[in-house]
Amino acid sequence: MYILISLFMALAPAFFLLWYFNRMDKAKPEPKGMLIKIFLWGIFIIIPAIIIELVIDNFYQTILGSSPLIYIAAKSFIVAGMIEEGLKLWVVLQFAYKNVNFDEAMDGIIYAIVASMGFAAFENVIYVIGNDLEVAILRAFTSLPLHAISTGIMGYYIGQARFADNSRLELQLILKGLLFAVVIHGFYNFLIFGIEEFGYLPALLNIPLLIGGFVYLRRLIKSAISDDELAGRQQIQIEADET
Repeated sequence: MYILISLFMALAPAFFLLWYFNRMDKAKPEPKGMLIKIFLWGIFIIIPAIIIELVIDNFYQTILGSSPLIYIAAKSFIVAGMIEEGLKLWVVLQFAYKNVNFDEAMDGIIYAIVASMGFAAFENVIYVIGNDLEVAILRAFTSLPLHAISTGIMGYYIGQARFADNSRLELQLILKGLLFAVVIHGFYNFLIFGIEEFGYLPALLNIPLLIGGFVYLRRLIKSAISDDELAGRQQIQIEADET
C-alpha cells in the first residue's frame, strides 16, 4: 500500500500538469499520438542522462572535491541542468520541431512540457522507490513543477524559433531558451544540493523561484497564443477544417 501511494504521488502531479498546460492549447490541440511519442522519448532520455551525469559528476568530484561550493555549482548547472535540459531540447528538436503538427508558437511550449513530464515522472519513480513518503510529496510539489517551468520556458523560445525569419535568429532563440532553462533548473538544484553546506533556510528560496517561474511561464503562454492569433496560424487551421 505504501509503495502504491508513493508511486501515485510520483506520477499523479505529472499527469495533472500535462492536463493543465494542454488545456491552454484549445484552439489547435496537438495529436494524441504525437504527445504520447514525445512523452515516451522524455522517459527514454533519462537513461543517457543518468549515464552522462554519473561520468561527469565523478570527474567533477575528482577535480573539485576540495572546493565544495564550486563542485555544487558545477553539479547543479552543468551535470544536472545542462544535460537534462539539453536532452529534453534534443527530443523536441528531433521528433516535433519539423513535424507538420508543429504549426503554432504555442506548440513549442506544449511539446517541451510533455517531454519534461515524461522525464520528470520516470525520475520521480526512481527517487521515491525505497525512500520515505515525504520524499514523494516534496518532489511532487517542487521537482515536477520545476521541470515543467524550466522546460516550458525553453519551449516558448523553441516556438518562436520555429517561425523565425532567418536561421541565425532561429539558433539564437533556441540557445536563449536553453540558457533560461539551465539557469532556472541549475539554481533550483544548487539550493537543494547545497543543503549540507548551507542548511535548509536557503533552500526555501526555491518557493519564490517556482512561483515566479510559473507566473512568467503563464505570461509567455499568453504571449505565444497572441502571436499565433496575430499571425493567423489558428485561423489557417479553422479554414482547413471547414473545407
